[in-house]
Amino acid sequence: MEVTIHTLTEVSREAEIEVDSEELQPYFEKAYREYRPKIEIRGFRKGKAPIELVRKLYGEMIEHEYLEKLAGELYRNVVKEKELKPIGDPTLTDMNFKRGERFWVKIQYDIRPTIQLIQYKGLSVETVVHTTTDDELEDELLRIRKINSVREEVEKVTDDEHVVSAELQEFDDTGFPIIGKKTDNARFYLADPQLEQPFKDALQATQKGNEHEIKFEHQHDDHAHKVNMKAKVTKVEKVILPELSDEFVKKVTKDKITSLDEFRKGIREDLESYWKEKNRRGLINSIVSEIIRLHEFQVPESLIRSVLENLLEEIKGQHPKKQLPADFDVEKFFQENRPYAIFQAKWALLREEIVKAENLNVDEAALVTLAEREAAKIGIDKERLITYYKSSDQVKDRLVGDKLIDLLIRSTTVKEVDDKTLPNQLVKG
Repeated sequence: MEVTIHTLTEVSREAEIEVDSEELQPYFEKAYREYRPKIEIRGFRKGKAPIELVRKLYGEMIEHEYLEKLAGELYRNVVKEKELKPIGDPTLTDMNFKRGERFWVKIQYDIRPTIQLIQYKGLSVETVVHTTTDDELEDELLRIRKINSVREEVEKVTDDEHVVSAELQEFDDTGFPIIGKKTDNARFYLADPQLEQPFKDALQATQKGNEHEIKFEHQHDDHAHKVNMKAKVTKVEKVILPELSDEFVKKVTKDKITSLDEFRKGIREDLESYWKEKNRRGLINSIVSEIIRLHEFQVPESLIRSVLENLLEEIKGQHPKKQLPADFDVEKFFQENRPYAIFQAKWALLREEIVKAENLNVDEAALVTLAEREAAKIGIDKERLITYYKSSDQVKDRLVGDKLIDLLIRSTTVKEVDDKTLPNQLVKG
């Protein structure tokens, strides 16, 4: 077997492998045996024909079908013999087979980039933080009241706290109704911030039996289309919010909390806890972004592809039967998310280097502490949980990651910027 390793880029190599017919024979003999059980030859029970006959009648077909698998086996042998250190999945880029003479193949693979750690401690970063406001507390209380509201049918809309039911019919540009574009019982909550303004404007003071013509241009991500419809109001309902009181609190908490003051305090603590965690994630992102900025190196394409494919699997999981819509553009999705994938792949590589440099690891005491903390939460016996944690690389990796983040935060000088001092568009971004 002749092997030549070509350097393509800093992180990409190509193995060129050539094998003569004599060396190929043991692989093909193995292939004949694997295919034999599937083959029916007259005069023999299925899968029982002699290997010599299988080779004579089907040898050429079997050999050609086996080539890609053979390429993988040869590549793995080369990796072992040459002590290569590939990462990610290899790619078959070219091959040529001359029966009875030789098999030639090219396989591209990635390697880890050489990373020289420059600086990851003693950084200075700026991060945006948010503190809970009284208005947010009141908004959350209002949301809870709306969840527990009741509706009462009335004749006319008098404010935003109304739900309007209507029959909708879409029309084309010439004014003819579009077949199949009729909705018998559409509902519009006028206080919903997601309700498009043309609907809200049309239904602001409507009453049962009214008809409204609604025209506007609906803007999607990358295109717009005209909306032209008529709405016939079939019902108007007033949303009646429950009064904030001790009795209301007892009802919604099933007597776990008995006073409004205690309820308010708990809601504020929940909001503060939410923003504390979100602020922490923002800080971590600022630190990681700064570390990545300081380290310039090429990222292996296989790692980028792996991140993108995992993202795509997440998107699939959000759809019925994990099937993407027919019009879903996978290539466009990959292009749009490529910068994020590069960021994540870079951090994964840098994270490993920093963990190694700091000699971070997880001892048994840390696993026991974690099990003691989580056993009651998830309802599993502590000793069973400890046994599982000791065998779980994923759990150990998570704990190492936590230690790394704590180390980075402790060593970083942080300038906090209150988001209330920033323009609204920057806060939203």
